[in-house]
Amino acid sequence: MLGYGLSLLGKLLGRGKLSILIYHQVLAEFDPMRPYEPTAQTFDWQMALLARYFTPISLDQALQGLKNNNLPANAVCVTFDDGYLNNLTVAQPILEKYAIPATVYVATAFSEGVNMWNDRVIYLFADKTRTALQLDGEQVTLGDWEQRRELAGQWLKKLKYLPVKQRLEKVIALYQENSLSEQSPLMMTPQQVRELSDKGVTIGAHTVNHPILKVLSAEEQQQEITTSKAQLQDWTAKPVEHFAYPNGVVGTDLDEHTVEYVKRAGFQSAVVTNWGTSDNATSPWMLQRFTPWDRTPARFHLRLARNQAGI
Repeated sequence: MLGYGLSLLGKLLGRGKLSILIYHQVLAEFDPMRPYEPTAQTFDWQMALLARYFTPISLDQALQGLKNNNLPANAVCVTFDDGYLNNLTVAQPILEKYAIPATVYVATAFSEGVNMWNDRVIYLFADKTRTALQLDGEQVTLGDWEQRRELAGQWLKKLKYLPVKQRLEKVIALYQENSLSEQSPLMMTPQQVRELSDKGVTIGAHTVNHPILKVLSAEEQQQEITTSKAQLQDWTAKPVEHFAYPNGVVGTDLDEHTVEYVKRAGFQSAVVTNWGTSDNATSPWMLQRFTPWDRTPARFHLRLARNQAGI
């Protein structure tokens, strides 16, 4: 009864509004270093709930509905950032089970076997048998998972806004300082990106190196945007028309110049990470996104319905 009541709330107050969900990974098993990433079990009930109470549509359908002001009631899109292998091996079978369209935005540099810098940082703190790390010459004791996550978060914040080359050099130095080997590849190869595309999932671009675009020069931004599009079109043999801004916070990670470069590159849409919904007054290159990370179906549904209704 609660579910249908929330569905009705969305229909009444969320008319003409589009919710776009952000995911990154869907894990086969719970990872204490990534407690907010859904497991397959969690993602399954989330998609079951979407299929039952909402109207999952593709981004192409969403753009058409926004343009014509005729979105279906409780319209929702499912998106994934970065291009993790488990999008193909874990998430896609569940999406197919519930007939839910999805878009995966791929950062192409990491499809050749080197993991994203943030995953490499997290992995430093993930070995429970390791009780200390050398971090910039200082020995730091490692404790429980909460403390390890906090330390990892501090280093992620410290490195995020460095230039790409300097950031990668710093990550390599941390590994060398601690004599650590790299984790196995987490991202899809070009062949796996093609396989996911062939299974009906829309492939979008997420730059090459996942930089903070706003801090780059105009030439560097355009190169990151256009090169990722060209690579993905070559890998999938299909047009790539959708883009996700790395990190994606308006004003902090992108500005009006970044948006213009994305338009010029020929993308039909682009998504940010500012929470909310989009309607027919929203720029197609500034679509908002949202994900309720609640751990029970009732709370997940409530937050989704409130976002859809704008309350």
